[in-house]
Amino acid sequence: MSKIYLIADTHFYHTNIIKYCKRPFKNSYEMNKTIIDNWNRIVKPNDIVYHLGDISLRWDNLDWIYSKLNGTIYLIKGNHERKNSGFYREIGFQVIPTKTKLDDYKVILSHRPLDDSDIPDGYINIHGHIHDKPLDDGFDKSKHICVAVERINYEPIEIEKLLKK
Repeated sequence: MSKIYLIADTHFYHTNIIKYCKRPFKNSYEMNKTIIDNWNRIVKPNDIVYHLGDISLRWDNLDWIYSKLNGTIYLIKGNHERKNSGFYREIGFQVIPTKTKLDDYKVILSHRPLDDSDIPDGYINIHGHIHDKPLDDGFDKSKHICVAVERINYEPIEIEKLLKK
């Protein structure tokens, strides 16, 4: 039986994200390798991964990155996915809407944190975008979970484990 995992803001090939977010890597090569190794240690080929945006800073090698990752990857485009959806589909990603509900889990997935008013009653917004920064004070923190890699040990997290926390 396949499992469902979540991850956001991998920023493959983004050297400056290492210093911006104090990531524990010497360079983007080490960061890419660590995230890929962590991903494949956890995610099996028949699993599902929802990547909540900002997968990579570069597009010319994104097909190589994709070929190295286990699972079926559903992509919510983030602010760094500037190509049209067809580009990502040709690589193999399943591009899904900016706000995707998983009714079985009572979650709504997005790249950026949603306004509280956009979260259906009884649902939690799982998102990325803010990396290691706290949510702004205007948000109800009980309605949001950030799965940026800095918060999940640079590896996909199983949705059921996340929701139990």
